[in-house]
Amino acid sequence: MTGPATAVTFDFGQTLCELDTGMLSRRLGERGLDVAEAQLDAALPTALAAYDAGIRRGFGGHPWKLLMSELLTHAGAPAFHLDATVDWLWTEQLTKNLWRRPIAGMIEIVAALRARAIPVGVISNSEGRLAELAAEIGWADRFDVIADSGVLGLEKPGAAIFAWTAEALRVPMGNIVHIGDSFAADVEGAVNAGLHAIWFAAKPGIALPARAHGTTNAAEVRSALAALGIALD
Repeated sequence: MTGPATAVTFDFGQTLCELDTGMLSRRLGERGLDVAEAQLDAALPTALAAYDAGIRRGFGGHPWKLLMSELLTHAGAPAFHLDATVDWLWTEQLTKNLWRRPIAGMIEIVAALRARAIPVGVISNSEGRLAELAAEIGWADRFDVIADSGVLGLEKPGAAIFAWTAEALRVPMGNIVHIGDSFAADVEGAVNAGLHAIWFAAKPGIALPARAHGTTNAAEVRSALAALGIALD
């Protein structure tokens, strides 16, 4: 049963940190491919929509190669290099994670939560080295728990990864607010598991389930948390 919000979890990619398209452009240059950062930025919404659709079609909670293939295709990368480039980027992702550009105002929300002694976690469909990435960018001490699907073998939107995190935080699932950008993984997954949800990429025309709030930036996330009883301002 859903109760008052007393803890908060975040997705990582496109919620706390976004894809560093400048870094990706430079990495593609190492392979002799000239794909500008602006082209990648323009193609990213289409790729993220394909990622979400892939989750709904049962491609697994982390169809990384699907997302990257769509991104490079719509950004104009040569088709004859596509599969090999995506495979190379995937292997490189383990040591040079591309999702590392902080999203404005979001880590400040994490800091405000921790200042109020509110339990904070991350629930991410990742490659198994998310804790190492957090340490690399100076965030190692920001979270009480990091649930990395690549480590746990559990993926959103499945309920098990939410349950694992709730147990680690020692908070009932019904008292947790989960914030994330993927409607299928983060909103539907969280709500179906019994959590509250805040959608950090709300699109017009998509009906939100009960216990879900739509937001598009950090200020709106703060307002949604306040509506759930967690006031940070």
